[in-house]
Amino acid sequence: MTRLLIVDDSALMRRLLTQIFSAAGDFEIATARDGNEAIGQLTAFAPDVVTLDVHMPGMDGLTVLDRIMVERPCPVVMVSSLTEDGAEETLEAMALGAVDFFPKPRGAVSLAIAEVAPELVETVRGAAKARISRALRLTDKVRFRAGAAEGLARAKAPVRPRRAAPRPVAPRQTGPVADRDETDGSPSPDAVPAERLILIGISTGGPPALDVLLEALPAQFPAAILIAQHMPASFTGPLARRLDRLCALPVSEVTAATPLLAGHVYIGRGDADLIVSKRGGALVVLPAPSSPDHHWHPSADRLVQSAMAHVEPQALTGVLMTGMGADGAKAMTALRQAGGYTIAEAAETAVIWGMPGALVAAGGAAIILPRERIAASLVKRVRQ
Repeated sequence: MTRLLIVDDSALMRRLLTQIFSAAGDFEIATARDGNEAIGQLTAFAPDVVTLDVHMPGMDGLTVLDRIMVERPCPVVMVSSLTEDGAEETLEAMALGAVDFFPKPRGAVSLAIAEVAPELVETVRGAAKARISRALRLTDKVRFRAGAAEGLARAKAPVRPRRAAPRPVAPRQTGPVADRDETDGSPSPDAVPAERLILIGISTGGPPALDVLLEALPAQFPAAILIAQHMPASFTGPLARRLDRLCALPVSEVTAATPLLAGHVYIGRGDADLIVSKRGGALVVLPAPSSPDHHWHPSADRLVQSAMAHVEPQALTGVLMTGMGADGAKAMTALRQAGGYTIAEAAETAVIWGMPGALVAAGGAAIILPRERIAASLVKRVRQ
């Protein structure tokens, strides 16, 4: 049995979630109505996984998450609203250590929650299997344990976790991989059409993994990077803007047909698919209605298949990173067999080794690397 702690200030939501997970048959359930109760249950109940509401009075969800990750780390699924503010808070939660998130239904909750119940159960089951890095928040953990030894950890006043200070990035440059023009946001006249493409498929645990990967890439990167991150449409725009602030490369969400430029990063719009095509002889990337043939969207399999239809396999590199399921494994295996190059994230750094593990099992991974070494491998590959 999986020990699940449900944290939500709404009595109705706690009751509905309890009913859903009780019916699933493989959960032992405890609930908490606020942050203080949740912190107490960490020791009393010792959950294997937590569902955590973002907005609660007093100690809010981000503060509770901060305490969990420092005091007793375990997989946490954030339950957040499908709004831009909700997306920003969810991305912050994932930076603090949350494994996954689930959008809170709109409208009549008692009716809408039943429709998404199977997906919610699947998400929480997957999260319960997630790998929580021992190095996560290590400095904070050491400080907490030292404070506990001195009796300081018993202070009950909630403290809002501080947002991480913006990390410095290399200045963007013009030239072979020029940034957007400063005046109107259009591509610089010096921008170079992409001839090499990096195709990334990623899901559960993706945003922090993308932080690590993209921050390590230099401003002068001679390929375009296309990312299929499984997310709702309201989340991918804020994700692109966040990554754009962190990285030396310009990052944008694909909302219309867009020319592919070297040194640019393109995030697929959520709830749609991301495909490569040609217009006027030039490569473009565009959103497409989600295909019913694929379970997750944006689909990594469909992204790779579309790229292979327009680009020589030798100019394509597929990267499959943390996530549940097997999206991307079939297409990237075909890519390797056709002469392309493929990288699977190693189990030791993947939050869930589902997607990259499926690629390895299919014999489709040319190399297996921990996430912190993938950027260096890509730089080496595109400069050969």
